[in-house]
Amino acid sequence: MVEHPYTNSLIKEKSPYLLQHAHNPVNWHPWGDEPFKIAKEKKIPV
Repeated sequence: MVEHPYTNSLIKEKSPYLLQHAHNPVNWHPWGDEPFKIAKEKKIPV
């Protein structure tokens, strides 16, 4: 089993394309309401 130093929320997705980016050192989120809610709460751009 390979251990990765970074895992983002794309690890929960089913799409092979999204899964290939699940260990990028970027805090990627799948498209949906949750990222917009977080951005609004933190007052940061999407």
